[in-house]
Amino acid sequence: MIREPHAPSSLLLRRRLYGTLGLALLAGFYLLTGLIGHDPWRGDDIRYFGPIHSMLKGEGLLFPQIGGLPFLDYPPLYYWCAASLAFVTGGFLDAHDGARLASAVFTALTVYWVARAAERLYGRPTRTVAALLVLGSLGLVLHSHETQPLVALMAMVALVLAGIARVPERPLLGSLQAGLGCALAILAAGLPGLLFTAPLFALVIMISPECHNPRASGSLLAGLTLGTCLGGLWPLILHLESPALFALWRHEQWRQVVGDDFSFGDFTRFIELLSWFLWPLWPLAAWALWRERRRLIQLRWLLPLLATLITLLLLGISTDYSPPAMLPLLPALALLAAGGIPTLRRGAANAFDWFSAMNFGAFAILVWIAWTAQVFAWPPGLARHIARIAPAFTLVDALPKTLMGAGICLLWFALAWGLPRTSGRGAANWAMGMTMLVCLAVTLLMPWFDHSRSYRPMAQALSKALAPYDGECVASNKLPFSIRSMLDYYVGLRPDNDAMQCRLLLRYADRKNEETSEIAGWRSVWDFHRGGGKQYEALYLYIRQDRD
Repeated sequence: MIREPHAPSSLLLRRRLYGTLGLALLAGFYLLTGLIGHDPWRGDDIRYFGPIHSMLKGEGLLFPQIGGLPFLDYPPLYYWCAASLAFVTGGFLDAHDGARLASAVFTALTVYWVARAAERLYGRPTRTVAALLVLGSLGLVLHSHETQPLVALMAMVALVLAGIARVPERPLLGSLQAGLGCALAILAAGLPGLLFTAPLFALVIMISPECHNPRASGSLLAGLTLGTCLGGLWPLILHLESPALFALWRHEQWRQVVGDDFSFGDFTRFIELLSWFLWPLWPLAAWALWRERRRLIQLRWLLPLLATLITLLLLGISTDYSPPAMLPLLPALALLAAGGIPTLRRGAANAFDWFSAMNFGAFAILVWIAWTAQVFAWPPGLARHIARIAPAFTLVDALPKTLMGAGICLLWFALAWGLPRTSGRGAANWAMGMTMLVCLAVTLLMPWFDHSRSYRPMAQALSKALAPYDGECVASNKLPFSIRSMLDYYVGLRPDNDAMQCRLLLRYADRKNEETSEIAGWRSVWDFHRGGGKQYEALYLYIRQDRD
């Protein structure tokens, strides 16, 4: 008996693997790998966990706090979501791991809404391409895997774009969706969130022919009104509950928008940051705008272009040129890039495809070299650098990690080789390469990163040093919020700002704030040093000599 060939089933499997199912699996691996299973790290990860920890203890539910002090950076949208996830997953995840899931949720929402906006603006073939371009952007990878409130603003910008893109077909529904995004953007970032989103409504009404009719323009005005009214509820409640705290927050909001004095060096740094953070989106977006330069008034190009220009203008004025501040740019740039992918010439599309494969192949080799520096102390210079940054680091389970890393590389190579020859192949290759790199780095380098960036050893040593002085007041001198967050979470310590009231004094030092171990009138009883080079940090504990 002759069996029928199995080509149809294999073809179906291939379509699923490189279709919606494959995209969902890719996004899942990208978002969840490295998200949990490690301590809060130095920088934003521990800093922005502080308000979440306070909320889990029933404090700062209306206005974020760290260790009992007001924390003015961002309103509570991200913290509310993160605290809820930490509470729900508390039975099987540590609080910091559960809280970090909020970044995955908001990043997934960004991918979804950018894909929906691309489908409404450019047609269904660009939906998957837009999602892949968001996942593949260089600037997103770190911040989507840490505790970072600005991913919530990024998601709300994407929601506004998806809503306005829907206005020509469903004016009222699209406008209400965009208005909800505007309201949540205010709750995510305050006044900057309003300025990133609200001007889009008015500019689209004035410029776009598709939204110039009474039905569309009236719906957009209704959406804008809804967004600003809903977004103003939280500041209004804060003003009624605590006028002094509202005044502090309002002053901080204005400072964030206006920023500091501008210099040419800042502009150069801004351009350098944009060039790598938005790679590979900006070359594709520039190509799309050049090709469609005579049709930029159409909503499909006008909407993401206006969003990009508004965001660039506000970022330039604010002079906040940190990488997380660039996150609100990603949705609009991804839309422009997705619109340009189908129009790429064959040579350019092939070059993008090959560059994606070769680029991430080179990055994978660099990760393996860092691995050999840990295991075999080769190359010697890199091994010495790793040892200086993370002294006393001991690697365990080297063989299983080696096998797993090799399997990740082989799987990536097989999937990249089998990608269908379409215009979106380069975007798919880029997103798969980024996912492979995340998985490989987590597999091989996560223990070293956790050892070098975790505050747990410092906190444990401080707890032992404070044991003989149990219950005594501890003062501090301008501790960074990240250190306050660490002390509150690990040690349960909330230092007093008035050194005259306490017998103990805790001081912090890094490379920007060199600290000596001697202070007049105080005797050093404990110190702890961690990291090296730019990662150097130290804590000093003193006791007042006249009360010794």
